[in-house]
Parts: sequence; structure tokens; C-alpha cells
Amino acid sequence: MKKALVVDDTKSIRLLLTTCLETMGYEVSSAVNGEEALNLFQSTDYDIAFIDIKMPEISGTEVLRRIRSLGNQVPVVIMTAFGTVKNAVECTKLNAVAYLQKPFTADKIRAVLSEINTSRNNATEIESCLNKSKEYLELGRINEAYSLLKNVLSINPSCGECYKLIGKVHEIEGNLHEAKRFYDISNLFDK
Repeated sequence: MKKALVVDDTKSIRLLLTTCLETMGYEVSSAVNGEEALNLFQSTDYDIAFIDIKMPEISGTEVLRRIRSLGNQVPVVIMTAFGTVKNAVECTKLNAVAYLQKPFTADKIRAVLSEINTSRNNATEIESCLNKSKEYLELGRINEAYSLLKNVLSINPSCGECYKLIGKVHEIEGNLHEAKRFYDISNLFDK
């Protein structure tokens, strides 16, 4: 069973999230403050965490910063009633996967979870296609590699590695002008 952590100092938010997540098949733990959350992160591996930004003593942003510094890459949804651009940017830099504005509904929670799961599935598919296309290139199966790479671009048109591999396809085919063009494009995304 998937495990979720809900961290919020407001009881009604914890109950709403817990109920919604349990109906979606999660085993839910909750914490009322940042210190309690950090202790739970040390003892349990979670599949997702919902963390409020504004809490007494240790903020949600600081909780996120601390778990990331320990190498914990659990997907974190940041919740706040007081959204600021500064908070959003800071949490994004710490790899928060979503930013949930309070008040929210059970439907919004389900939509966020669906979006996160789609993202995870896409990332897995992209990685698989890139690896397989590299194998095909080594085996000289250029058309199959190219087909997989076009699939990757349909999922994520900003994948620098994919453009680099398409450049390799063109280079193998002897089309150096197109190869250079795709290598140049890949450099734009690698910055």
C-alpha cells in the first residue's frame, strides 16, 4: 500500500487530506508541525507528502529543505493559503511537484495526484525510450531509434538528450547539416 504524509497545523485540512488519500488507497500518517514531520520522514519512506508552508516553529519550506538535504526525493505537494511568488520559486527549486492553494476540495487533491502520476509515468516512459534508442543506435537500427525519439519529443518537447540523439541519427545517416542543427537545439535545453 502506498504511504502518504500530511503535514499541517490545521486539523480540518489534515482530516480532509487523510480522508481523500485513504479513499484513493493510501496509508496516511499526519503531523501537526515541522518537527513531527521530520521525525516521521526519518522512520518511514513515503510515496508522497503534502506539507503546509506556514506552520509554527519550522516552516514547510524548511521541512522540504531539510529532507532534500538528506537525499529524500519524495514527491512533495506544498500547500498554502498565503501563496507568494517567492515561496513558489523557493519550493520549486527544492523540487516540490505541485503547489496547492488553500482552500481546496477533494476533487482538486485527486487532480493533483493524477497529474503527478501522469508525470511519473511519462518520466519512466521517456527514460525507457531514450535507453532503448541508444541500444538501437549502437546496433545500427537507426529507423527504430528515430521512431522512439520522436515518441519522446511528443511527450516532452524540451528533452535536450533526445535532440542530441536525433542529431546522432542524422550524423550516422551522413546528414551533417541536420545533425548540427539538432546538436545546437540540444545545447539550448542543456543550459
